[in-house]
Amino acid sequence: MEILQIIIILVLIIIGLIVFAIMQIRAAGMKIKDFIDFIQANEVLDNLYNISKKYEKMSQNQQIVFLMESEKVFNAFDKVPNMLWEDEYQKYSQILDIYRNIKISRWNER
Repeated sequence: MEILQIIIILVLIIIGLIVFAIMQIRAAGMKIKDFIDFIQANEVLDNLYNISKKYEKMSQNQQIVFLMESEKVFNAFDKVPNMLWEDEYQKYSQILDIYRNIKISRWNER
């Protein structure tokens, strides 16, 4: 019986923490979906950052995929306040620079 009471208390604490987190996200002026997209985009940003170090060796198809994924990251990051991702600014900036370089090189090829 005591174990059941402990489990119920823990579940209530977890629910309370989730509600508190949702309230904090909304108080910051964001939608929950935008915040979840930002978290997912943050993971993609790390992958793109690793790929960006060797972008000069990318094939045309890889460049297209890189451009599409970068645009998704940029859109997700634009929907949240800058203070949330200021630690990732260096990676974001490098991805943006490579995005521009690929776009320019593709325009020059046409």
